[in-house]
Amino acid sequence: MTDRKKLANAIRFLAMDAVQQANSGHPGAPMGMADIAEVVFNDFLKHNPQNPHWINRDRFVMSNGHGSMLPYAALHLSGYDLSMDDLKKFRQLHSKTPGHPEYGYTPGIETTTGPLGQGIANAVGMALSEKLLAEQFNQNDHQVIDHHTYVFLGDGCLMEGISHEACSLAGTLKLGKLIAIYDDNNISIDGKVDGWFTDDTPARFRAYGWQVIEAVDGQNASKVKAAIAAAKENKTQPTLICAKTVIGYGAPNKAGSHDCHGAPLGPEEIQATRVALNWPYAPFEIPESIYQAWDAKAKGADTENTWQRQFDAYTNEHPELATELQRRMAGHLPQNWTERVQAYVAQTAQDAPQMATRKASKHALEGLGPLLPEFFGGSADLTPSNNTFWSGSKSINNGDFSGNYMSYGVREFAMSAITNGMALHGGILPYSATFLMFSEYARNALRMAALMKIRNIFVYTHDSIGVGEDGPTHQPVEQTPTLRMIPNMHVWRPCDAVESVVAWQAAVEKTDGPTCLLFTRQGVDHQTRTDAQIDNIYKGAYVLIDSKSTPEVIVIATGSEVGIAAKAVTQLNHDGVPTRLVSMPCAEAFEQQDESYQNAVLPISVTKRVAVEAAQGDFWYKYVGLNGEIISQNTFGESAPGNVLFEHFGFTVDNIIKTVKSL
Repeated sequence: MTDRKKLANAIRFLAMDAVQQANSGHPGAPMGMADIAEVVFNDFLKHNPQNPHWINRDRFVMSNGHGSMLPYAALHLSGYDLSMDDLKKFRQLHSKTPGHPEYGYTPGIETTTGPLGQGIANAVGMALSEKLLAEQFNQNDHQVIDHHTYVFLGDGCLMEGISHEACSLAGTLKLGKLIAIYDDNNISIDGKVDGWFTDDTPARFRAYGWQVIEAVDGQNASKVKAAIAAAKENKTQPTLICAKTVIGYGAPNKAGSHDCHGAPLGPEEIQATRVALNWPYAPFEIPESIYQAWDAKAKGADTENTWQRQFDAYTNEHPELATELQRRMAGHLPQNWTERVQAYVAQTAQDAPQMATRKASKHALEGLGPLLPEFFGGSADLTPSNNTFWSGSKSINNGDFSGNYMSYGVREFAMSAITNGMALHGGILPYSATFLMFSEYARNALRMAALMKIRNIFVYTHDSIGVGEDGPTHQPVEQTPTLRMIPNMHVWRPCDAVESVVAWQAAVEKTDGPTCLLFTRQGVDHQTRTDAQIDNIYKGAYVLIDSKSTPEVIVIATGSEVGIAAKAVTQLNHDGVPTRLVSMPCAEAFEQQDESYQNAVLPISVTKRVAVEAAQGDFWYKYVGLNGEIISQNTFGESAPGNVLFEHFGFTVDNIIKTVKSL
């Protein structure tokens, strides 16, 4: 047995012991890929266990995240702040070793994976960020941004449609520093994949424009090392290394079978594996000689120190670039950001532009974009409709990576997961766009952004039946309330240009989670506000129109329905029905306000309430109560002009007045 095989076996036994102790988990993939991981971590990965956030580190992604004990074991052995006790708490409450890799829990884990295919898409975003930042900041001999992205993936990742979307785009973009290693073990949960997955994977990736290295023995360290070295030599193509492995390698009775995919091996099989692999150590026991061979702390510190000396020289020659790179990688906003944005909000309020909020969104980008060189926008083949390309946008689709915008093609899911990867990499503030209806295609990537608490901005236009003639296939009904159901997601649905700029500002400033910005296709009325009302927009809900006396009824509205409700409330107050109009562009922001503010906007004493929103309405019961009324869209739409549909479905001044008076 070679010394390298012993180093790989340390991963194998930590994985099977942790899974056994937790009585759940997936030992097969870590056992099968242990030799590959050992080569990647010990021969290639540029990292510093004592500084997991070093900006020029290589990124490592375990896309087949069920094999989480592989990165946990490798990180522990390499010297990260991940103790043996942490490994023993695998899959336990509040441990640093959750069942699937989770960003923010474990030092060295770059992204949350588990839903298959998203890790490879995240990795595409990381590799793209590296290329963009290198183009923007590297100067002559100063290559301060120069690192690779390594990703492990399995059959399941390749079956998922998102892998097709993301890998196709990666080949087109020629992301030469992206190296994917495919765990080709022919096994998934249901057994041998021959019955449902017979793709010619190498041919598929060659068609994408990737370099493909086929039939690499994944249990042979020298073969794996040669393949990765060849991958690094190719600067113009991403590389797929097809590594033939045996799932559960070393287990005498379960290796090569789906029996070891997602269940503990059992004490007897683990003992038999110890004998088969000549591993005479107790559970969770690692010899000091193996720790010493794995320890990457000294090498990592030296690697980072060498880079730091290069960065110091870079700083001396290009101080402004160095300062800007550090600011962006730290996620800090530019100096005077707040003052400049607030001035733009005030200017927008004064100019009183009348426009659809999708156009108001572009108006916001024109004001905010010049302040944010880290902005990187894009659209899933709907740029002219989404209005996400502003005057300072420059496309990278022509191969010039000095730009700040990309057409992703019709790839909503991959686009969203790629931008998650960009946000995770750092230095880039991504925003991406499509129609609200097609947020459905991207939904799991949105959920992952919220789960990871990362700053990512998802722009969705054509936000209701106001889409009009395209009909119910393109008219979102349930999308707005279900987006609000995602924990840690902020959903802004502004009613005019002023609220749109504030919504963009709030999205940029939210550093602990993603934001969805919902904009109309149809034109909306501008609403007049005082300075105090503008300040209150940031709080998610505020009183837009109030009665002269204590209100008897409160109307709550969002988006394009605010303008209709404003006319109705004005008429109601004229008719002697004291009515308050509350614009609520972001319920999540409102719910973060203190109780006194919430009660000032929505007094508990006023129980007669009406909510108006052109979306499925059950969300609003929390604000109007069971005795309130909701004017909402609880059926699919129809194909007709938007104004006709609003009339048909009751989003009218007359219907709001009638509903209020019925209370």
